[in-house]
Amino acid sequence: MKNFTQLDAKHIAELEKIVSEVLTGSQIHEDYFHDELAGVPHPPEAVVRPRSTAEVSAVMKYAYANNIPVTPRGQGTGLVGGSVSLYGGIMLDMTAMNRILEIDRENLTMTVEPGVLLMEIPPAIQDMGLFYPPDPGEKSASIGGNISTNAGGMRAVKYGVTRDYVRGLEVVLADGRVMELGGKVAKNSSGYNLLQLIVGSEGTLAVVTKAILKLIPLPPKAVSLLVPFPSLAQAIGTVPEIIKSKNTPTAVEFMERAVILAAEEFLGRAYPDKSADAYLLLTFDGNSTEEIEKAYDEAAQICLANGALDVLISNTPERNEAIWKARGAFLEAIKSSTTEMDECDVVVPRRLIADFINYSATLEERFGIRIRSFGHAGDGNLHIYILRDKLSQTDWESKLKQVFDALYAKAFEMGGQVSGEHGIGYVKRPFLKESRGEDQLELMAAVKHAFDPKGILNPGKVF
Repeated sequence: MKNFTQLDAKHIAELEKIVSEVLTGSQIHEDYFHDELAGVPHPPEAVVRPRSTAEVSAVMKYAYANNIPVTPRGQGTGLVGGSVSLYGGIMLDMTAMNRILEIDRENLTMTVEPGVLLMEIPPAIQDMGLFYPPDPGEKSASIGGNISTNAGGMRAVKYGVTRDYVRGLEVVLADGRVMELGGKVAKNSSGYNLLQLIVGSEGTLAVVTKAILKLIPLPPKAVSLLVPFPSLAQAIGTVPEIIKSKNTPTAVEFMERAVILAAEEFLGRAYPDKSADAYLLLTFDGNSTEEIEKAYDEAAQICLANGALDVLISNTPERNEAIWKARGAFLEAIKSSTTEMDECDVVVPRRLIADFINYSATLEERFGIRIRSFGHAGDGNLHIYILRDKLSQTDWESKLKQVFDALYAKAFEMGGQVSGEHGIGYVKRPFLKESRGEDQLELMAAVKHAFDPKGILNPGKVF
C-alpha cells in the first residue's frame, strides 16, 4: 500500500468548495468500483465530477498538495482495470465535460472535451462531408478513454489508430498546471513529442481536458463482403494475401460460427449467413462505385482461390446494419453466455495470425475451458476470451492463469505484444514486465516521475 492520504470530512469539504458534485459513501454507485469486465471491486473514497479545466486543475492542485491519489475515468468501458481506484482517493469522473467545442472545416479538425462519446462524433460531422476514422468496437466509450488507451478498432488496417488522429491536447498535470500540447498544425518537429507520450498513457501522466482531433473527407461509397470459409485456419490464412494486394480494405475482421450464434441469441435477430465454421468480414470504401468494385473484386478472387465457400456482397444499408450490429455485439454476446470472463488483447505480426489462433484453439482442450475469439485480422490484434462457465473459483483462477501464461508466452515468442488497443491497466502488468523487460520499465518509471513526482495519478497502473 502506497503512503497516500486517506480522505476525511475536511478533505471532502475542501473538494466541495471546488466542484459542485462530489459523491461519497453510499452515494457512490458500485459501477464506479470496476470497469467493464468487473473483477475485484475497488471503491474510491470520493467521486468528483468537474465541468471545466479550471475545476480539474484546482482538484489536482489540492490532491497534489495533500498526497491524495486521483483516478481519471470516462465511461468505464475499459477491460483491464485502467479506471479503477486501487488506492481509494479521488475518482475524477470526466463524463460531465462532454461538449463538442469546435468543428474547423478549413483545418479539418474538431475540438472536443474528453467526455464526448465516440458515437456522438459521426452525426456531428458527416453532413459536412467529414470523417473521424478511428472505430473501436465500444461506441459508448468516451474520447478521453480512447486517447488514454490509444484505441484502434476495425478501420485501423487502412486508417490507423487514435494516436494518428490526435493533433493537440490540453492536459492538467499532477500538480495542477495546465499545458497545451500540439495544435492544429499538420507537421511538428519542435522538441520531444510530449503529445504522443500522453496518448496511450492510461491517465498516469496527465488528465486530458480537451482534444483537437484530425478529420478527413468522408468517403462517399462503402461496401462490405461477408466471406464464409470451411475453417478458421483457411479464413485467417487468406488475410496476408488480401493485405498485400494493391487495394487495402478499410477493415478485415474474423469471426467464428459460435460467436455469430451467440450474437444472434443476444440480439434476437438472424445473421445473414451462419452456415460456415468461420468468416472474414471485409469493408472497402472510396470515392466511386467503380473504385470500390475493383477493390472488392480482387479481394473476392483471393478469398475464393484460398477456399472460401462464397462471397456475399453487402451493399444495402439494411444488410450492412445487420452484419455490423452483430459484430458490435460480439463482446456483450459472449459475456452474456457465461458467468465470468477475461480477455487476452494480444497483437502479433500479421503473417502469424493464423498460427496464433490455431495455437489458442488447442488450449481449449488442453485446459478444459471454453475459449472464444474474434478480432482485427488485418492488423494482427486478436481478442481471445476465456470463459468461466461453471468452474469453481479455485479452478477458474488456476486455469485462467495457465491459459494467459500460455497465450502471452506464444505471443512473445512470435514477436508480439501484450496489448493491441485495450491498454495494460493493473490486470496485464505482469505480462508487460515480461514483454518489455526491466530496462524499458525503468525508463517508463523515469518518464512517470518527470510528469508526476508524487505518483498520485492513477497509481498502480501500466507498470
